[in-house]
Amino acid sequence: MPPEDEVDRIVAAWGRERPDLDVTPLDVLSRVDRLARHLDRARRQAFEAGGAEPWEFDVLSALRRAGAPYELSPKALMQQTLVSSGTMTNRVDRLTARGLVARRTDPRDGRGVLVTLTDAGRAAVDAAIADLLQAERDILAGLSAGEQDQLAGLLRRLILGLGD
Repeated sequence: MPPEDEVDRIVAAWGRERPDLDVTPLDVLSRVDRLARHLDRARRQAFEAGGAEPWEFDVLSALRRAGAPYELSPKALMQQTLVSSGTMTNRVDRLTARGLVARRTDPRDGRGVLVTLTDAGRAAVDAAIADLLQAERDILAGLSAGEQDQLAGLLRRLILGLGD
């Protein structure tokens, strides 16, 4: 039998205190919650090493993933980062002030704007993703490649069932 973790103790305590409830969802989702906290901490540390905030990485990585010329409309950035129009405007303003992105008029629509990743922004996001991937490899080090694939598949099924 594998060693107990804190979730095992929590589930057992709830089972003892509320035997009328099926507490089995806690076995999975409490662990997912704890894993999310570890991942959040690892991401923050990886981004801080490069002087970036998580929200900055979100915007810069969306632009980087778009491929050359590394630009998207503010609307596309909003959709990819799940923030409001006002929040995106604020974020683009701050990234522009830091020289990580630039705005330019959309040549296909003179009324539209494109947000473009600068060379400095590309260097920052490339360094951040390398640091992040190392942190994530460290988190997953206790699982074999096959176990990681299995876990990814199960989580994908769960998330697709939620409509994401």
